[in-house]
Amino acid sequence: MRGWWGRCPRVRAFARNYTCPDDALVDALADMTGGRTRGWWDEYREHLPAALIDVAELEHHAAELRVALAIHIPALLQTTDHARALFQEVVPPLRQYEVEHRLSLRIRRQEILHRDEPVRYTAIIHEAALRMQFGGADTARAQLTHLGEMSEEANITVLVVPFGQGTFPGNGQPIDYVHGPVPQLDTVQLDVHHGCEFLDSEAQLVKYRTVLERMEGAALTSAESRDFIHRIARSI
Repeated sequence: MRGWWGRCPRVRAFARNYTCPDDALVDALADMTGGRTRGWWDEYREHLPAALIDVAELEHHAAELRVALAIHIPALLQTTDHARALFQEVVPPLRQYEVEHRLSLRIRRQEILHRDEPVRYTAIIHEAALRMQFGGADTARAQLTHLGEMSEEANITVLVVPFGQGTFPGNGQPIDYVHGPVPQLDTVQLDVHHGCEFLDSEAQLVKYRTVLERMEGAALTSAESRDFIHRIARSI
């Protein structure tokens, strides 16, 4: 096994004892458990629910991200005003300082799209999400303009599923598929009313990969999606 007594010999020793032949998986696990320091997200641990911090850390270490939403614009593509409008509608209501903490975290999460080695990001968005006017017409128009501009970045793909497509794969539940350094370490994060859920069993991963593939198949091309977004923005 490569670099057997490199980083995290305990992890590698476990792998040897359990006769794990997958070098790539062992290396990835060793990287995850050794050499990591506190991240910027740890600054928020005293102010926000642990699940929100976990999402930020998960995204930071992702090899690739694929998301699908039917009602909301993806968090990493939201403007500040749009995100603030969403947080102000949370049930039960948040105090203003809680809104600002969540807003700050969300904007900092977006840095992974702009760093020296940005994360590859694919967002599948239903037309319904594009027509929601959270924060009013001006905020919605600015959000769509920003979304269209972000879709021009080399690492970002935005795909729109229009109403005219008819059937919609899945049940409309927001899906975040986080690709790990190896497929065995992929994770699905779901937003539910009571918080976040994380799934990582192979059966669950296969299910959500299939749903995302069907959604991509139902969507417009990236160029068509960009034009579609700008048309809706001009109509508001």
